[in-house]
Amino acid sequence: MSKQEIVERILSDAQAEAERIVAAAQSKADGILAEASARAQAERRETEAEAAAFDKDIKDKRAAAARLESAKILLREKRKVLDYIYAEALSRLKALSKEDCLALYERLLEAYAEENDAVVLSENFAYEQELKAFPVIGERSLIIAKDRAPIAGGMLLKGEKSDKDLSFEALIEADKEAYLAQIAAEIF
Repeated sequence: MSKQEIVERILSDAQAEAERIVAAAQSKADGILAEASARAQAERRETEAEAAAFDKDIKDKRAAAARLESAKILLREKRKVLDYIYAEALSRLKALSKEDCLALYERLLEAYAEENDAVVLSENFAYEQELKAFPVIGERSLIIAKDRAPIAGGMLLKGEKSDKDLSFEALIEADKEAYLAQIAAEIF
């Protein structure tokens, strides 16, 4: 083999070796690139999943806050309706006819008056003479007080053992405490 052939062979082997090294390096680079790309894709999917979960959490919290605010508004409106009902009831008590007013006062006295109680009428009570004729007044020795109470309607009973507030406002409030939940359940 000639010198030229040896040189060419060395060059050819070197060229082949260089191509093999470049190919191996390219293959290794492609592997690293593929691995990095796969890792980047995995991290991207993980980040997207975290962002989606965060987005869902924010939306759920906002929806819960909106439901709570809506419930508060609804409760306020229901309370307004119930307050209106009781205000209307008080208004109707104040506007009772003479017969209905006297019948109510008589029932209240029969139910709550005790022996020797003083009956303090509201400032605007107009049927004192008729009230004095109630049998319960004499039966329980009730005293009709000369002073009047600063209430819109109803009466106060002042007794030896206890005083009782039978003003229309107190009667409405007692009814509200006893029946508000039941009325709300029936209406709403």
